[in-house]
Parts: sequence; structure tokens; C-alpha cells
Amino acid sequence: MTMPEDPATQAQAAVAAAWAPPPYAEPDHFTEHEVTVGRGPLAVPGTLSVPNRQGTTAAGVVLLSGGGPFDRDETSGPNKPLKDLAWGLASRGVAVLRFDKATFAHREVAGAPDLTMSKEYVPHAVEAVGLLRRHPAVDPARVFVLGHSMGGKIAPQVATAEPAIAGLVILAGDTGPMHHAAIRVVSHLAAVVPDQVPQSAVDTFTRQAALVDSPCLTPSTPATDLPFGLPAAYWLELRDYDPVAIAAALGKPMLILQGGRDYQVTVADDLTRWQAGLAGRPEVTIRVYDADNHLFFPGSGPSTPTEYLQPQHVDPAVVSDIADWLRHTQP
Repeated sequence: MTMPEDPATQAQAAVAAAWAPPPYAEPDHFTEHEVTVGRGPLAVPGTLSVPNRQGTTAAGVVLLSGGGPFDRDETSGPNKPLKDLAWGLASRGVAVLRFDKATFAHREVAGAPDLTMSKEYVPHAVEAVGLLRRHPAVDPARVFVLGHSMGGKIAPQVATAEPAIAGLVILAGDTGPMHHAAIRVVSHLAAVVPDQVPQSAVDTFTRQAALVDSPCLTPSTPATDLPFGLPAAYWLELRDYDPVAIAAALGKPMLILQGGRDYQVTVADDLTRWQAGLAGRPEVTIRVYDADNHLFFPGSGPSTPTEYLQPQHVDPAVVSDIADWLRHTQP
């Protein structure tokens, strides 16, 4: 679960320390250009990173960010984890497409009363896959989707909507009910950073989550009464959404990665469901990076939100493992 970020907080933190390329990025190994994903008034801007290679086509991957109105880089304070991934993978021969979410590019979408997770992600993700498959430098049979946090949660649904997707990479994909996870996360924060998260926040989320579970939840329930201010339609869909069951029905190659220090999406609460639901599947690879937090930044000790405000980069081992898996995985 990626809790939606406050854009003003992001902007203030970004001023303090600008993003710099990670050591594993080799910008002379790829070129980037702007693209448009989708059509009509809800089209969004994106960036395509294409390896500089001749004579062969590359595997391609579409990146999906976590929950909230994120830009194409999944900017979190001074950090840009999806840009880290894009530059790291493109440096290793993978074509990468990332794009602004509609809730970032078109703020009216975020406030729409009929907004759901599927509407927020699936149409643009499918368009992005098609755009990448049509690119002459990309092997159309080897286009994958990589989703982080909620982007990983929705990735199986994207693959259901677009069967041409060759496989999935899921980074910290949450599997349990998000309103229950919100209580767990806020309770954790109230314990480790009580000066930032008071007990009253736990009480609020507990009350809101009970409403989500209640038969009293209807499409007309005010968003102000629900977690994160998301509309009732969002929670009505999420309440019945099971990413593991959808993934199990796909039969596609999957790489599922998890940070051991992640307090938002955890080994105990989320990864165990992937492991149980996909047990015995030879096409599924699951790895845990013990030192990594929710953004796959390495560290030590209990992870807290202040980590996200320190300039860091996605773990190089994560980038290398994803590139190797994409290189060797055949649909």
C-alpha cells in the first residue's frame, strides 16, 4: 500500500535536494523522448527510454507507480524511484515507458465520485503497453508490466485486460484489504513517530475502515467519511479485489520483489499471500531484499517516513535482478 503523498510536501522536500542519476545509470547507453499515452482529454504525458542497440529488438516494460497522484517518476521528496528503475533498466538493454497518472495530470480525475482503482490505472496501462509493442526497437512479444505498491496490486488486472502482456514484475504489491492495511500502517507510525502521527489518526482510520466493511457503504457515502478521502466507488471495488487470485489465473511469468524493512507492504501481511496463492508455480520467482524499505532503498533499523526525504536510489541489486529476469524470461 502506498499512502497518497501530499504534493506540497513533495515539492518542499524536492527543493532541498534535487535528484541525481544513480551510479548504475549509464545515460550514453539509451535515449529518451516524450510520448503521449492515451487519447482525448485524459491523455497523459510520458517518457520512453530506448536502449542504443542495433540489429536486435529489446524487451520492454511499462512502469506503474503506487497509490496517489504520482508523476511518471513516482517522485517522493527528493527521490524518483521509477526514474531510477527506468534509467537502470534502459542502461541494461530494456526499453522502458513511464507516464504521469491521470490523477496527477488531470486533477479533476482524482475528485471524480466514480473513480476506482481500475479506472485510475487500467486504461492508460493498456494504452502504454500498446504504444511500447508498436515501437520498432521493441520485441512486441516481450512487453512486461512492472508495478510498485498499488501499481503491483493492479498489475494482474492490467494483464487480464491486455493478454499480450508477456509477464509481470510486482514490487511491494499489497494483497490485503487496503483499509485494513491503513490501520496497521498508521498504528505503526503512531508508535514510532508519535510526534508526527497522533493516536487520533489511528482512531479516525479505524472508524473509516469500519464503514468500508459495513453494509452501509453505498455509492453515495461521502468521500470525506472514507480513508484517504477516496470515493465510495473506489472502496466498493477494492473491498472485493483479490490480486493473488487474479494473478494465479493468468499463468504468466511473474517476478515478485519485497523489501524486508517495508512497513507499508510487509512480508508477514502481504508477501505471504503471494507465496501461498502462487506456491508451486515454476513461472513465478519471489525474492526478499532484507535491507530495503517500501521504495527499495537500502537501510538499517526500523523504516519511517523520514527516510523518504533523504536522497537515495533504488537498490542496485533490485535493478540488476529485474534486468536479468526480463532478459531471460520468455512468454
